[in-house]
Amino acid sequence: MVFALVGLVVLALLGAVHRYVWRRYVGDTTAPGSRLRRAGTVAAFVLPLLSVGAMTSGRVGAPFWLQQVLAWPGFLWLACLLYLTLALLVGEVVRPVLLRVLVRRDAARTGAESGTASGTPAETSGTPTEVPDETRPRTEKLVTSGSTGVSAPPEAVARTACDAPDPVAEPETEAAATASAPPGTTPAPALVPQPSRRLFVSRVVGGAAAAAGLATVGYGAYGVLRGPSVRRITVPLAKLPRAAHGFRIAVVSDIHIGPILGRAHTRRIVDTINATSPDLVAVVGDLVDGSVADLGSAAEPLAGLRARHGSYFVTGNHEYFSGAEQWVDHVRELGLVPLENARVEIEGFDLAGVNDIAGETEGQGPDFGRALGDRDRGRAAVLMAHQPVVIHDAVEHGVDLQLSGHTHGGQLWPGNYLAELANPTVAGLERYGDTQLFVSRGAGAWGPPVRVGAPSDITVVELASRQA
Repeated sequence: MVFALVGLVVLALLGAVHRYVWRRYVGDTTAPGSRLRRAGTVAAFVLPLLSVGAMTSGRVGAPFWLQQVLAWPGFLWLACLLYLTLALLVGEVVRPVLLRVLVRRDAARTGAESGTASGTPAETSGTPTEVPDETRPRTEKLVTSGSTGVSAPPEAVARTACDAPDPVAEPETEAAATASAPPGTTPAPALVPQPSRRLFVSRVVGGAAAAAGLATVGYGAYGVLRGPSVRRITVPLAKLPRAAHGFRIAVVSDIHIGPILGRAHTRRIVDTINATSPDLVAVVGDLVDGSVADLGSAAEPLAGLRARHGSYFVTGNHEYFSGAEQWVDHVRELGLVPLENARVEIEGFDLAGVNDIAGETEGQGPDFGRALGDRDRGRAAVLMAHQPVVIHDAVEHGVDLQLSGHTHGGQLWPGNYLAELANPTVAGLERYGDTQLFVSRGAGAWGPPVRVGAPSDITVVELASRQA
């Protein structure tokens, strides 16, 4: 019941946002019945349907080819919708300012023209021309047909000018113009109606907002498809022996192999990791968005990971949407070592891993006692756990460093502010008591293959001994 209610609220919100976007980009800028109006209206109905299809096709078991067909346009439109809407909201501030500037410019131009026309008789008759006192407020006269001039304050003039179209002559047909012209003269060409100020401002603001929003999405998509960059940080551990000083762990999370990011994406990540020559590779969850049957071949490049002490893997919440047990078996076949609430001894420290908390629904949640309960606390401990929220359990069990992902660093600004509400750390290194928490922004993207303000990365964590 609660899930259905939340779904209805989300759908209502999406409907309202699409209505607003249609009105500003289509309704305010195109003529009724025009081709552009019809095309924009069709898009306003089709694009959200593609987005819903992209988000639900995998969950309902649709064929993988259909998931791929829906994923690109459906997820990209969600990113476009976000930034087109944000750009429009900025435009709402600019719109009245631009409109007022145009009104004042046209009022000044009209005043100059009327002054020039009335100046000639005054000069001919010798009557002195009164110079207006600019320090006194002026009044304008509004003249309507069938009435005499009535004084009105400048604010009323400005409001009327904003709402009314630019004054233009009514277009005349060629025959009418010729018939009305005096004999022996050439008729003046008919005037072409110009768009009103409000229409002009709507097109300028809408065009600028569309350019800004689409450029933002394009740049964010380029960053994801180009592949993650490499970051390097040094983390001192009090219990790390001098022999392990300089030990390098390549941390990668949230690869999200799926309908959009496939085998080529995996290959780029593997090549980037191998180029850093790490001592150990830690894959901290959310490897895939789909079943082994659909994505097993796309994950095969992981078999090419090279590290002196091997590659290790823990589950993320998305593995439990995709068949976690099958994926654990598959990554083991590819040469990675799954740490399912387990621990191994590495040169100079203990490396532990726990299942993601999403596994609790399947009876496979994190078990810190099993992974860390009986170890020698005199040794340094590094914990792989997908979600940062388990940091307090790590502190309780004497972990020196926790490696996590899950947040994507917010992925799409301003999503980082929402991520901060649900996670103790969104990205980077922070300390909680005697435990340090490092959160990776991830190497892929979920949903829209776009990142804005949170570029993808692979981080080489270099452990430092205080005894060195």
